[in-house]
Amino acid sequence: MTRQQRILAGVLVLQLVLSVLVFWPREGGSAAAEPVFPDLKPEDVVSLTITDDQGKSLTLARMEDGWVLPAADDFPVKESTVTSILEKLTRLNRVTLVTRTADSHKQLKVAEDVFMRRLDFETADGTSHTVFLGTAPRYTATHFRVDGEMETYQTTELATWELNTQPNNWIDTTYVDLDAAQLEKVTLENAQGTFVLVRDGDTWTLTDLGEGEEIAPGKTNALVRNATSLMVLEPLGKTEQASYGLAEPKAVVTLEMQDGTVHTLTVGAESAEGDSYVVKYSDSPYYVRVASYAVKAMVENGHQDFLREPPTPVPTPTSAP
Repeated sequence: MTRQQRILAGVLVLQLVLSVLVFWPREGGSAAAEPVFPDLKPEDVVSLTITDDQGKSLTLARMEDGWVLPAADDFPVKESTVTSILEKLTRLNRVTLVTRTADSHKQLKVAEDVFMRRLDFETADGTSHTVFLGTAPRYTATHFRVDGEMETYQTTELATWELNTQPNNWIDTTYVDLDAAQLEKVTLENAQGTFVLVRDGDTWTLTDLGEGEEIAPGKTNALVRNATSLMVLEPLGKTEQASYGLAEPKAVVTLEMQDGTVHTLTVGAESAEGDSYVVKYSDSPYYVRVASYAVKAMVENGHQDFLREPPTPVPTPTSAP
């Protein structure tokens, strides 16, 4: 090793040592063990906005009847999920100081313009707070910084994966939940025609089977199962938009129950990405997006798609002359 290489190696080692010294967590005194927000209680928070590192945001708001998604016409949010996050927020403390330097904010991803998560919350008295969550030095720990403060701390209370900006992480995703055992008839209307399915023991079959045609139970049963148990991918709100494509639906499924009640599923436009469809259920005031795989058969299947494929004929061996 040349003298210049030894010098460069020494400089590198020194940089590594300094980096460790700068970012090595240090335990604070007893005063530092006090919560970052000492007077905060979960019930004090009236709104919470989460922004991720891709620029996507989700806002949750407290109403008289519970937490909702304002952007989706106050679609209900699971109370327990929000409360759990707020309780963790109240337990943030300054016990483990990582650094006091502003230069480290971007490196630890707790800067105003470089972060993993940004939490903006408001309390009932109108006070607003912002917390930046950054890198994770290990699975159970996360760097965080309170807006307006130079210090960056480490916490085991909050993790970025808990703060997802996808709405379906915060809601009860059940959209349609009917007892298939009480279902009597299913009528599917799409571009391929109108198809009526009725129960035949444990199997759903078409009423217009032709001679020699045999139903494929896996296909009919799957369609009925999806129609009676549909999950929300994203709530859209209570107001129909032209872009939903429901004026000229891709499919309409009518579900007739044994007690005489009738439920309807209307499938609208497919997303540009091809991963979801807009759906409106007659029993809900909300329009939603659902995963494509759940309704694709309703949109695309025709008569032949519900039938068992005929067996491939086995060629008859010919004898040698």
